[in-house]
Amino acid sequence: MNNYRVPKIESYGRLFVCIVLFGAFHSCVPTKTLKQEDKSLPETYRALSNDTLNTAKTKWREFFSDPYLVSLIDTALVNNQELNIMLQQIDIAQNEVKARKGEYLPFIDVNAGADIEKVGEYTRNGAVEKNLNIREDEEFPEPLTNYSAGIFASWELDVWKKLRNSKKAAVMEYLATVEGKNFMVTSLIAEIADSYYELIALDNQLAIIEQNLEIQGNALRMVRLQKQAARATELAVRRFEAEVLKNQSHKFEVQQQIVETENKLNFLLGRNPQKINRNSQNFIESEIDTMYAGIPAQLLQNRPDIRKAEFELEAAKLDIKVARANFYPSIGIKAGVGLQAFKPKYLTETPQSLLYSAVGDLVAPLINRNAIKAVYNTANARQVQAVYEYEKSILQGYIEVTNQLSNMENLKKTYDLKARQVEALTESINLSTQLFQSARIEYIEVLFTQREALESKMELIETKRDQLVARVAIYKALGGGWN
Repeated sequence: MNNYRVPKIESYGRLFVCIVLFGAFHSCVPTKTLKQEDKSLPETYRALSNDTLNTAKTKWREFFSDPYLVSLIDTALVNNQELNIMLQQIDIAQNEVKARKGEYLPFIDVNAGADIEKVGEYTRNGAVEKNLNIREDEEFPEPLTNYSAGIFASWELDVWKKLRNSKKAAVMEYLATVEGKNFMVTSLIAEIADSYYELIALDNQLAIIEQNLEIQGNALRMVRLQKQAARATELAVRRFEAEVLKNQSHKFEVQQQIVETENKLNFLLGRNPQKINRNSQNFIESEIDTMYAGIPAQLLQNRPDIRKAEFELEAAKLDIKVARANFYPSIGIKAGVGLQAFKPKYLTETPQSLLYSAVGDLVAPLINRNAIKAVYNTANARQVQAVYEYEKSILQGYIEVTNQLSNMENLKKTYDLKARQVEALTESINLSTQLFQSARIEYIEVLFTQREALESKMELIETKRDQLVARVAIYKALGGGWN
């Protein structure tokens, strides 16, 4: 606190030197043209309807009608570890905004202190204190104590908006983090729905295998009877036994897939392995709702990943302004006012114990500006990167929607044909069994018919699963699921 013993006042005049020097500094500041983003999109998807009705606006609770699936998603949105990590990232980004906002506000500190000092008598300070009285007949105390209390402030004038642009960039990064969380929610909901439909499909495949094992068991008993009546050979019996064993082993494979899919869901839900409650009935009869894609321009507002890239691009533009402001002079003001005396009782005596100071600083880079040039060039390169990322996310979103629209259309046609195939092969099982009993066909035809019927039923279940998964995929591609 000794530096406040003598009031110190510095002129404000040098604060305005920056106005004179600005022209010189401005001429030395590099300038690069910003790369502009291209966010143009076709008016419609593959020359389809330009109706603006969009399924992405549907809330996920209304989009999914299965109460078991809704319950799973609710649990995941609370317990999923990755999502909770992202929520902490949002808090970090929010705190960064507060920190940068505080940088362009004045810093005010309260200071109080006390010290004691004994200087040598044969020194300048010692000689002054020895020969100079504080008052008439009152010498400097030895040792000399010092008590002080005051308020001191410092403030960097944000003339070039460096600090404010830095704060705005932090806001954009915060908003980008929020959109990143929204995109994670969309992806998480889609992954849970996909796994849920996979689990139900496996349940139905397991039921089909068990039904087929019953049919094959009946066929095996029939062949054994045919052999006893000398109407079939041991080869036929062995081939039917092998087919039964093959499907029994397949049954265990499907059971293992069910366990792994349940545990995958449990992991997404952030809990230990346990049974997943589900409704596997009427899976094949599940209706596929009509999906409304709207128009491509709606992707810019509906998809969180595109919005995230947009905010990151805006932050990159602001970072360039911040980096460019480093070339200009920085102007700071420091001021303080307080009381100082060598005895506490004199602290209240003013103006004798009053101290104050005011200092203005002007600092500007003049020579060896390679570091700030490198920062500026890096900011420009990152802005170009952000443009490409933004354009890539727009293109990716459009292609994803286009692919899924085509996928849903083709899956519908595939399902209709496979349903007719299953119907035909199911009828052929009874026909082949009757023909074999009457010795009009060989056993091998019965085997092939049963095998083809089983495969067609399994494929039909997989196609239905793919339809439901495609429905979720287009919902996600359109930007639904996060609201």
